[in-house]
Amino acid sequence: MSPYSSAFWLSSPNVAAAEIAGQIGYDSVVLDIEHGTFDLATLERFIPFLRALNLRVIAKVLSPDRGPIQQALDFGASAVAIPHVENLAHAREVCAFGKFPPLGKRSFAGGRTANYGGVTDSWVTAQDTTTAVYPMIEDAGALEEIDQILALETVDGVFVGPSDLSLSSKRGAYTRMGGDFADLTVLADAARRAGKPWIFPSWSPEEKEFGVRNGADILVLNLEHGALYEGFANSFAEMTQLRESLLRVTRT
Repeated sequence: MSPYSSAFWLSSPNVAAAEIAGQIGYDSVVLDIEHGTFDLATLERFIPFLRALNLRVIAKVLSPDRGPIQQALDFGASAVAIPHVENLAHAREVCAFGKFPPLGKRSFAGGRTANYGGVTDSWVTAQDTTTAVYPMIEDAGALEEIDQILALETVDGVFVGPSDLSLSSKRGAYTRMGGDFADLTVLADAARRAGKPWIFPSWSPEEKEFGVRNGADILVLNLEHGALYEGFANSFAEMTQLRESLLRVTRT
């Protein structure tokens, strides 16, 4: 079992949630730009705020296209997670947008990441080395070619999307049952062979244990809406139990 980084998941630019998670000890944050409520102006301000909290920012971008990938990196994201990668050919095409030529096809923008100045060869090398590109493995076709995807020079690791992977594999909803964990084992073993990290959203105790046992490098331990739901539900249940206890005492 290998040590892991602990991440949390944000679907909105929730400043307080980021500060609380950082105080608790989380070291990474996943921004769900694909399904969340982020716009470009907000991201341009929120990403440097998160970096100032010493959080590693993994931007789950809007789509597997050049624009969203480059924008997240230009704003200062530590990594991009690229959704809906279909297979090896698709991974080769879209992951190239996260690395500069000659390695990839990322376009130079200047701005924040270049300290609002020009570009040098050493800066290009540093960007390609220190920012990560993670294709999301959430399509059965991508899982079938996982070894070849991980072998790409533009790929720094993989981010699994268990729910979409289960649906695309025709198992139906993700239930954390045998077939789901079998797929996750295939991915974990491939990442180990490639010597590259894999990222696992692990909401349940079973998923957390699986991730630790199978060497997940980053475990996403909780998500913004889930944490809110759990907090509200626990307080409500606590008060309900207290009220019922008091009523029993009153009746007797």
